[in-house]
Formats: sequence, structure tokens, C-alpha cells
Amino acid sequence: MADRAPLLEVKNVSIGFDTSRGMIVPVNNVSWSIYPGQTFALVGESGCGKSVSALSVLRLIPTPPGRYLQGEINFEGRNLLKLSESEMRKVRGKDIAMIFQEPMTSLNPVYTVGDQIMEAVRLHQNVSRSQAIQIAVDALGDVGIADPRARLSVYPHQMSGGMRQRIMIAMALACQPKLLIADEPTTALDVTVQAQILELLRKLQKERGMAMLLITHDLGVVAENADVVGVMYASHVVEYADVNALFDNPTHPYTQGLFRSMPKLGVKHERLETIPGMVPAPGRFPSGCKFHPRCSSMNGDAVCTKTDPNLREVAPGHWASCHHAPGYEIAAITTPHLTYKRTPLEVMSG
Repeated sequence: MADRAPLLEVKNVSIGFDTSRGMIVPVNNVSWSIYPGQTFALVGESGCGKSVSALSVLRLIPTPPGRYLQGEINFEGRNLLKLSESEMRKVRGKDIAMIFQEPMTSLNPVYTVGDQIMEAVRLHQNVSRSQAIQIAVDALGDVGIADPRARLSVYPHQMSGGMRQRIMIAMALACQPKLLIADEPTTALDVTVQAQILELLRKLQKERGMAMLLITHDLGVVAENADVVGVMYASHVVEYADVNALFDNPTHPYTQGLFRSMPKLGVKHERLETIPGMVPAPGRFPSGCKFHPRCSSMNGDAVCTKTDPNLREVAPGHWASCHHAPGYEIAAITTPHLTYKRTPLEVMSG
């Protein structure tokens, strides 16, 4: 299959926030891309910059205090950072939709489920109220909610956590977006409901051919759902690769630490390894490599404490930002850009 152009391309984006103690930069020089039909997973510990990166795509960073310091966010060839606010409102919900992290705080408690879904439909589609009602009913049916017409008059507090998450998915997909951003879509749900929600997203993605940006800290979710993975740490993407390449050969010490901290099937009574320390706060990033105070493979190398490594292609289609990554010293500095590959869903369907 011939290469395609990326649906979304984030190029060298940095985002800062003005505070009483000066500017902090929770997202610094970040680059990645998503192709039509693909799932890109952004992984990392809490506080590494994943959610800010996602919000930046829809230009939902409050300005002030937030500021886009540099870079481009190109969607279908248009730089979203150059659009007016009225033009962005046409993109949000219609071309790019988002499932927010906590459905109870994202849904308005004083409006019914039907009103909230129909608001987005009527904003982006030239339809009558009766048509909007039918679209809302169809959307609820698509996410597996029984008796969807009756559910239109229900308020969010009258539904369980899993049902509210399905409502959020229905709202996001009602306008048939080309890209869905799912920010920790299974947070605070029990394991059974998590599996149902992820299976639902995979089913809807296959049916509609949409791309998805999946933000998570769960590597099991990544292995089962992603095509491409970006690992974030302390405002940077430190590793970027095809999901199979990343799981077969994690290159950055942080990624390796994440894998070592996972329970292993069939291994009993083995103490899990941990990454010492914590993700540094954006206003207190260390000099040099941001991971060096927690890195077990630094070996006292002064370059790690003084120079922040760039993201370089250390193997075909595999980028890492570590001075000691194999091939890093000879790799050229490039912008991460994976060529289009058929997704697993496309391969399965022939």
C-alpha cells in the first residue's frame, strides 16, 4: 500500500504557562503523527505532559496563563495554531472529538443526556431538532446503551460510571469525527467495565475508520490497542516507535523501567522493580537529561547531567532520546515521522 499523508502531525510543539514563579514548560519540543485509521498511544506517568499535549491539539489550553511557544499542529494540512477561534469551533467536535478523563465532571449535571448530545449535533450539522434526536438515539445505540430513546431524558447522576463513559463516547462520535482523542478513557472504572469500553472503542474505530489518540499509563492497554507508541517523560517524548518494535526492544532507560515494573504472567512471588524517585515538577526539571536523577544506567556520565539529548532515529522507525542508546551517537537529528503502515485492523480485514 502506498504511503499516505498524516491525518495529524504535531511538529516541535512547546507549551508554557506563566506562574508567579516564572514560566513552566510542561510540553517541550514534542513531535508525533497519526495516520488515518491508526491508534497512537501516548504513555507515561502522571504529570509527564500527556493531557496537556492532547488539549493542545484542540487548542483547549487556557490562554492566559498558557502559551503556545513554538511548533505546528497540522490537521489535514492546516496548521490549527493559525486558525481563528471561530474556525477552531468548527473543528472541535466535528473533525476532532475528545473523551475527557472523568465523565462525572465532564458531563453537565443540570442538563439531560439527550440535550448534551444534541447540542453538539445541532452545532456542527444542519439538521432539525427531530433529526438531532434521532442522531442522538443512534449514537446511544451504537455505544450499547439499552432503550436509547428513553435514556435521552436521564441526567448524568442517574447513571453508573460505565454508562456515563459510554455517554461521553456517544457525544464524541455523534458527529462522525476523523480523529478521536481518548484521555484515560477507563480511569476509575472497574476491570470488567474497562475491558468493555476498550472493546467498544476498537469496534467503533473499525466500523468508522477513524484515527485515535489514546492517552494512558497502562502498557497492557497499549499492547492491545495501539499501532504506534510515544513514551513521554518530564515534558519530552523520550521514545517513539511502532508498538511491536517498542515492546520487542525498548531503548530508553525510562521505557525499560516501565516494562520492568509490570507484573509477569506465570511468575510468582517476585518483587516488582520500581523506578526510584518521582517525575519532577515542571518548574523543577533537572539540568541535562530530565531522567538522569532516576536513571540506573547513567554510570556517572557527565554528559547526562549537562546536555539534554535530542530525539534521534536509532533504528529504522524507532526514535529515542538517550545519550547511551545504541546508535544514538551516529544518528542524525530528525523529526519523528513514521511512514504509513496498514493497521492490525486493516490486515485482519484484508
